[in-house]
Amino acid sequence: MKKSNIRNSIAIVILTLCLGAFVGLILWLFLQVVSLGTTVIWKIVPNATEINWIVIPMCAIGGCVVGLLHKKYGNYPESLDKVMTKVKQDKHYDYKYMLPMLICAVIPLIFGSSVGPEAGLTGIIAALCYWIGDNLKIAKQNADVYSEIGEAVTLGQLFHMPLFGILIVEEQKVDEEKPNYPKGKKLALYALSTIAGIVTIYGLNYLFNVSMEGFPKFSKITIHIIDYAMMLVYIPVGIIMYLIYEVGEKVLDNISDRIPMILKETICGICIGIMGCIIPMVLFSGEEEMAELMNDFGKYAPWYLIGIAVIKLIMTAFSLSFGMKGGHFFPLIFACTCMAYGLTGVVFSSISEHVVFAAGIITAATLGAQLKKPLVVAILLLLCFPARMLFWVFAVAAISGRVGEMIKNEYTKQRN
Repeated sequence: MKKSNIRNSIAIVILTLCLGAFVGLILWLFLQVVSLGTTVIWKIVPNATEINWIVIPMCAIGGCVVGLLHKKYGNYPESLDKVMTKVKQDKHYDYKYMLPMLICAVIPLIFGSSVGPEAGLTGIIAALCYWIGDNLKIAKQNADVYSEIGEAVTLGQLFHMPLFGILIVEEQKVDEEKPNYPKGKKLALYALSTIAGIVTIYGLNYLFNVSMEGFPKFSKITIHIIDYAMMLVYIPVGIIMYLIYEVGEKVLDNISDRIPMILKETICGICIGIMGCIIPMVLFSGEEEMAELMNDFGKYAPWYLIGIAVIKLIMTAFSLSFGMKGGHFFPLIFACTCMAYGLTGVVFSSISEHVVFAAGIITAATLGAQLKKPLVVAILLLLCFPARMLFWVFAVAAISGRVGEMIKNEYTKQRN
């Protein structure tokens, strides 16, 4: 009996390591395809044709393809919350339409939709984990656990923050959920699979001489007494940004519900192409745009950056509502940082001395009100802000989360 348990434990460890390596491989391949496709659509084709506006018909075609897939196979990719809820509640995630799911996750990113890759990738990994569970005897009994591990590794590697992946998966609440696997063992499996994923991605980067640098990070922070006083401005601004995003998404959802599939995705593609010609800064997830902003913020007027922040929020809500879907974490972080640069440019003579604190507080307020999970927000924002801000980010996220909850309850009461 003991030998049987030992063999079973060894098999589980080996499977977990293989799963982590597999997730790392899928993540690496996915991001390389997105990078190559983006280069072709937005650089090679316009340069070869010498027609900048050619991105408009190309984005329209991309949107049309997504619309056709949505009509035939379903509205993929599903939101991050929906994927994780299905895994925890239904103990299953459908993998029947794996290829359409993959295409619907890749196309919006390649064609410049204002979304991040986390939602699409998490759905793909969850589906693959359940496929493995249904086809591999040793994984079948705990397929839902392996799917959660896959999600955690995906999010942890994507955000270069392994603890964030674990926290957001474990904090996902589902009514009447009963734990079916010991927490200690699950955390050990998280650690093993994360290590395997890191090693795999590092090895692939080294082998093919590429990099996955992740979201740019502020390395230094200076906090003055006036910055603490300005929190009375930053927190309301962050909550207002949350409201713009939430209200925008609800209004745009109502509009999109009246527009037939294929047509609304095509409209979205056209709008993305037009914005790419006019204000390219509001497209994509915001990763490269944030790096550019941090290096060259001086060439933008403060009010322009405030306007970009608002447009970015609306563009993200528009992309999600009109079918060119993905995640929202990266775009919201970029929008909040852009708002911080604009706001500190209006108030202070030296932006660089105040902007890091402002960006951290505004982002914490926005994501805190939206997620209502202060610890998750605090760990996530270590992605791009110094550890010295951890206390303030957590406190602001907790306060904003309560405000967001009050707003949500009041809205529900008004609806009823």
